[in-house]
Amino acid sequence: MRKSDKKIDNQLRESLTQVCDAALKDIEGFQWLTHQANYSDFPNSLKITCVFDTNEQLNDYLNSSQNAYLLDLISKELNIMKLKIKSVAKVVSYDSEENCLAEHNGNWARRLGN
Repeated sequence: MRKSDKKIDNQLRESLTQVCDAALKDIEGFQWLTHQANYSDFPNSLKITCVFDTNEQLNDYLNSSQNAYLLDLISKELNIMKLKIKSVAKVVSYDSEENCLAEHNGNWARRLGN
């Protein structure tokens, strides 16, 4: 990773930590989030995964009136970083600890393809 890539990655990590902290307080069942990127094709390659504890909690969130909250938080942070993302919804995916445990024996690195 080049020095400039590392700087962007650190800024992104700090910004997404703000999102995570807010979501932990405000969204029932939200656990954590992570990001992945190929910095030779950044920001086009950016992927953000938001993780809930259970499928029920994830479905409750997605079916609630609050379901745009995470996208709004992420969008605001990416805008602060001056990242041009056409559709934040296309870079954000949702998952659950329950799914990872059932499908990858709890191994998130394998599940996320790391």
